[in-house]
Amino acid sequence: MNYRNAVVWNKAMQLAESVCRQSTSLPSVERFGIRLQITRAAISVPSNIAEGWTRESRKEKRQFLAIAHGSLSELHTQLLLCLKLGWLTERSLADAMSLIVEISKMLTSLRRQLRHTPTNS
Repeated sequence: MNYRNAVVWNKAMQLAESVCRQSTSLPSVERFGIRLQITRAAISVPSNIAEGWTRESRKEKRQFLAIAHGSLSELHTQLLLCLKLGWLTERSLADAMSLIVEISKMLTSLRRQLRHTPTNS
């Protein structure tokens, strides 16, 4: 199956698009600060899912899914900070936060499946 057909990748793309759009409402002085960090982390999630999906060995697939999961946690932390600082609102981030929880569960499940499947590499 192509990664573009994977539900987890599509949801990660939806999250990245949402977060990139939301980041434009951050203070302009944060253009090269947290805004850059947020967009990089958001883009990293579907990018690493895609890269892992196309790797041949299970070990490499697990590695890239782990990186995607780490980027997702990084993004979540950064968005929580923006909420605490009052730069973004809970309402504006409701969809993104929901997607983060959903994607995290999917990545956990995929990583668990790959971990418990015998490897040849």
